Amino acid sequence: MPDAATAKVLRFHPDRCTGCKECEKACSQVHFKTKEGGHFSALTIIKTNDTYQLHACDQRGLCLDLCPVGALTRNKNGIVLLNTKTCVGCQACVAFCPIGAMRKAPTRIQPFKCISCGACVRACPTHALTLEDIPLQNVRQIVYHKQGV
Repeated sequence: MPDAATAKVLRFHPDRCTGCKECEKACSQVHFKTKEGGHFSALTIIKTNDTYQLHACDQRGLCLDLCPVGALTRNKNGIVLLNTKTCVGCQACVAFCPIGAMRKAPTRIQPFKCISCGACVRACPTHALTLEDIPLQNVRQIVYHKQGV
């Protein structure tokens, strides 16, 4: 694992969100080459009463030690990534993710998650999403410490 000092983490500003879901459409374009959003997006905007909430991976990395084939790693930017060539599609990470941010893919065996690529940030017309460098020590959580995450 690279020694990342920070992680790029998606931050949500609910006071700016209008619920247009352009971010979801941009995300699904990155992961599945479709602008469908919804189940094809690694992030979800949820309306609760009169406000919106973001549901996406926060890069804490609890899943890193769980993968039986080591398909999950943290890159040099602190982002938890899934190697689709190594992944066997067991879905253990989907079941394990405590916030439900690792998602079962609708059209392939490998799951998917937010990779902090910034497509959603660029697509948001009201600037309700930003990518911020957060100290990794404030983000990272370790479960088993098997792989030294």
